[in-house]
Amino acid sequence: MDPLKALADAERKPYWLDSPAKPEPRPRLFGNTTADLAVVGGGFSGLWTALMAKERDPSLDVVLLEGRRIGWAASGRNGGFAMATLTHGIANGLERWPEEISTLERLGVANLDEIGETVAKYDIDCGYERTGELHVATEPWQLEEMRESVEVARELGIRFDALDQDQVRAEVNSPTYIGGHWERDGCAMVDPARLAWGLRQACLSMGVRIYERTPVRNMKDIGTGMELLTPHGTVKAAKVALGTGVFQPLLRRLKHFLVPVYDYALMTEPLSAAQMASVGWHNRQGVGDSANQFHYYRLTADNRILWGGYDAVYYNGGKIKPEYEQRDETFVKLAEHFSTTFPQLSELRFTHRWGGIIDTCSRFSAFYGQSHGGRLAYAVGYTGMGVGATRFGANVMLDLLNGERTERTELRMVKEKPLPFPPEPVRSAGIQMTRWSIAQADLHQGRRNLWLRTLDRMGLGFDS
Repeated sequence: MDPLKALADAERKPYWLDSPAKPEPRPRLFGNTTADLAVVGGGFSGLWTALMAKERDPSLDVVLLEGRRIGWAASGRNGGFAMATLTHGIANGLERWPEEISTLERLGVANLDEIGETVAKYDIDCGYERTGELHVATEPWQLEEMRESVEVARELGIRFDALDQDQVRAEVNSPTYIGGHWERDGCAMVDPARLAWGLRQACLSMGVRIYERTPVRNMKDIGTGMELLTPHGTVKAAKVALGTGVFQPLLRRLKHFLVPVYDYALMTEPLSAAQMASVGWHNRQGVGDSANQFHYYRLTADNRILWGGYDAVYYNGGKIKPEYEQRDETFVKLAEHFSTTFPQLSELRFTHRWGGIIDTCSRFSAFYGQSHGGRLAYAVGYTGMGVGATRFGANVMLDLLNGERTERTELRMVKEKPLPFPPEPVRSAGIQMTRWSIAQADLHQGRRNLWLRTLDRMGLGFDS
């Protein structure tokens, strides 16, 4: 495959958002209004919060404010892996909350079950497929780590099927695979933009008032509630839920815990019947390889392959700019890696290329909290695994706002905060050193250098 030729006609826009199913925008907010609950952010965090608030109490007056369009940011640009994990995988959860890991895994699977139930209840056409995820090894050192993961998963009652080289290639045919395991129940494939648009419609059907193209510029504590200021109006709400991800936080304290990391992806043209036969993939699992700099990939409803990951790019100073959503150096690299993984698809071309930001925190998984006397709640820091976990985070925010002590709110994982990142320029220097070290680990059988081992001991991390 000539990567430049394969990319020549690829449009510079997210595939999922480039769809005739994209709904017309809701009106902007003009004037002043009040609400029982104001939700800021129209991605998965905000949509799940608004919908479940109405499901809990249909009498609540709920307003959702989105600065641009519903699902336009991370929620519409990801790979569409709705995972059961709430902790960015079992290994990360075991390292940080070993005494809670059984509970966290159980709650995560229940959360994913309930996502499927919501999709069915509201008839959301988002290509929901509970296929699980295939974790593949391409180097011997990855197999060793996999064996331990399978043993731990089985002890926790999780269905992990260990696969040797022939078995894994029988699932998805790549000459790079030397083994793997199939996490049967831990992942569903979705069209993330259609899921966001479906949740939008579900919210509207429940009476949520949604205002798009209505950024919240400022926030005031007015004693009896919060006042949200937008360009053409205000919302006075008794309670506020923040689901804004890594964008400029209305709550200043959050900026110490979050960094924006750019992730990139490609989408192929649809595979022919012969091309599909050459790769197999009859069970349509999501796939992720097991390097530190890993690729994730999956099939769409019309048998395209989404191919993403590997490069996780932090721009010094934590800048967020539209031009960062396109990075030709990464697109060429991804195309080359695709050709190595699937040499039988050498004539395939890409139709879309895009990037977007991930809200990354030092513990990899989301963290939660309150401010302003409990009138505001937040859930942020999903680090690339928010398609499923945002629903759990929405439930946590609602529990906190209602002052309820639940199994969720009593978790140490929910009560604790990650370690903050250092200020600039130390932050940028540290992150770039970490990115380099992770790449070196992949080149040296997974061996982590002194820098990475030090970060491990400190509880800080960086993940691709």
